[in-house]
Amino acid sequence: MDLNINKDEPIFPIRTAAKLLNISVHTLRMYEKEGLIIPFKKDTNQRLYSQKDIERIECVRKAIRDQKISINGIKMIFSLIPCWEIMGCAKNDRENCKAYKGHHEPCWTYNHPNTTCENRDCRECEVYKSLSNCTEIKDKLKELMKGRQ
Repeated sequence: MDLNINKDEPIFPIRTAAKLLNISVHTLRMYEKEGLIIPFKKDTNQRLYSQKDIERIECVRKAIRDQKISINGIKMIFSLIPCWEIMGCAKNDRENCKAYKGHHEPCWTYNHPNTTCENRDCRECEVYKSLSNCTEIKDKLKELMKGRQ
């Protein structure tokens, strides 16, 4: 059955998302705390998840389960995504950016003062939105590398 739901639309409450993923609500909150996911939050602070959020978590779960990658390892992998290339950051943005200089946290976990990302909602950022599953991450890295060859 095709429901024609926008994959970016946050529609699943945390309990439903946990059930779809066969994990606990506590695990989802831990992934949020660790910076692996940014759920949509309503004014009431209720978390909602989109289909893309579910895909991202499935990618994380697969890395943990099948490749035995730790949460810190996954954070490091996400931190190596060249967000500055995807966003087209200027040199002075890169000089002020902790994500550009660091390799411990995904770019969406940092505050971005004095950069092009300063007033952006990371959940709506191209880096976060376009890299929701393992295949998209790999394809984006291939695409970025093509430009260097």
